[in-house]
Amino acid sequence: MAQRACAVGHFAALLPQAGRMERFVKLWAALLVPALIVFALDQAAKYLVRTNIALGEVLTPIEPLREVFGITFSQNTGAAFSLLPQAGDLFLIIAIAMIVGILLFYRRMAGASWLTRLALGLVLGGTCGNALDRLMLGYVVDWFLVRIPNVAANVSNFADHAIVIGIGVLFLLSWRAKPAQQAEPEDSSGSLQ
Repeated sequence: MAQRACAVGHFAALLPQAGRMERFVKLWAALLVPALIVFALDQAAKYLVRTNIALGEVLTPIEPLREVFGITFSQNTGAAFSLLPQAGDLFLIIAIAMIVGILLFYRRMAGASWLTRLALGLVLGGTCGNALDRLMLGYVVDWFLVRIPNVAANVSNFADHAIVIGIGVLFLLSWRAKPAQQAEPEDSSGSLQ
């Protein structure tokens, strides 16, 4: 019986840590859940493209939009949206640095808004998706074809879009926060300091 009481007392001593664990889970879930969703959707779409579409083949799932939208299979050795095709290894190093940076920086974000955390999750998930492609395949699978007839065409993927949306949200949040931080209350005494 004394052994049981000791075990209960030991468990009770852990209860304050349970509150810390709950905060820890809430903090990291806000980053990792969106990241895992983006990563899973990205990898699933890329797998379907690689296994069902020949390299360079273009499918038009929405016939009225055939001039502006298609699904294709492209092997991108460059950056997002097929930029700088000869710099694949450099982009893998940058991706790994971004992943490590986000994970290290995120630990200090206990007070950040849910939107900031979501945006970082989008960037993390997209970066992980493209980095895995580079590590496993030597290229990133791009499949989302958008054309502006007689002007330009671009092939990208779900990870690229998640990264761009995440960075865009972070930019807008930081831009929106700056005017509030810069606004200083006026000195009503009229004196110059």
